[in-house]
Amino acid sequence: MHFFDIIPLIKTFGLAGIFLAVFAESGLFFGFFLPGDSLLFTAGVFASAGYLNFSFLFLGAFICAFLGDTVGYWTGKKFGQKIFSRPDSFFFNKKNLDKTQKFYDKYGKKTVTIARFVPIVRTFAPIMAGTAQMKYKDFLSFNILGGFFWTSIMLLTGYFLGHSIKNIDTYILPITGLIIFISIVPIIVGFLNSKK
Repeated sequence: MHFFDIIPLIKTFGLAGIFLAVFAESGLFFGFFLPGDSLLFTAGVFASAGYLNFSFLFLGAFICAFLGDTVGYWTGKKFGQKIFSRPDSFFFNKKNLDKTQKFYDKYGKKTVTIARFVPIVRTFAPIMAGTAQMKYKDFLSFNILGGFFWTSIMLLTGYFLGHSIKNIDTYILPITGLIIFISIVPIIVGFLNSKK
């Protein structure tokens, strides 16, 4: 979704739309294209202007982020092994499951938290955690931690900038664009490193 569509989305669907987008992007396969970071930032700006109740916004966004990751985890746990047990093909290879298992054994806890700040990765990280059979108690604590920090940082940044900058509405689109750019830098760096 292009970041110019974020403001109409908030105005049209309000809190329900924000919560649904956060939930979907946090763990549903089709949610990877949603603008989580910029949506939460813009919602924080709207809250600073009095259009949204910040306390309710924060609580709802955090709960939806947590629930989205939880659904993603259990989806991966229930269906991931079946997908990867299929014969090797262009899309599915048993070696990928083995790599994922090793990755989560080594970095799993940190990945669940850090992935919150990386678009696309945040959608698939909980699914892969479930697929890799990461222990739920480990996943749960870092899901809570990641969800809390992600929603807090994005919403509070928007909220305080909304209060600090005069005529913030003239800067929303450039700032949102910058957030999107910053959030995809790790993906670009990872891609370039993998090519090396």
